[in-house]
Amino acid sequence: MKRQFIVFVVRWALNSLGLWVAVRLLGTGYQNTDVTAGFWGFLLAGLIFSIINTILRPIMVVLSLPAILLTLGLFMVVVNGLMVYISLSLAPGISMSFINSILTGMLLSLVNYIVSAALELRQNNTYQER
Repeated sequence: MKRQFIVFVVRWALNSLGLWVAVRLLGTGYQNTDVTAGFWGFLLAGLIFSIINTILRPIMVVLSLPAILLTLGLFMVVVNGLMVYISLSLAPGISMSFINSILTGMLLSLVNYIVSAALELRQNNTYQER
């Protein structure tokens, strides 16, 4: 349980950082719209994204399974973008167009993949030492 909480906190922090980087690199996708969220706003957005990604994403994957199979997995990019779009819609001070949300979803997928690989590598090293 303690390890799962630590993994969640690490993902939360890196998702917040990934959202900040994506907004700085890609912008919001809207004309005349500024991001009014500061450090705490991006931290809240990362928390919302982490919770939605944990709870809603598996449901969305199951519901969109025919489209995922038909496109040989490429529809997962849209599902990830939808998770980002929903998260940023709920976060105060940050908004993003759906196209930019898809690009941000690709960036956050990469971040989460790296975190998962690093944690799995660490876990394998722990088991080998025993």
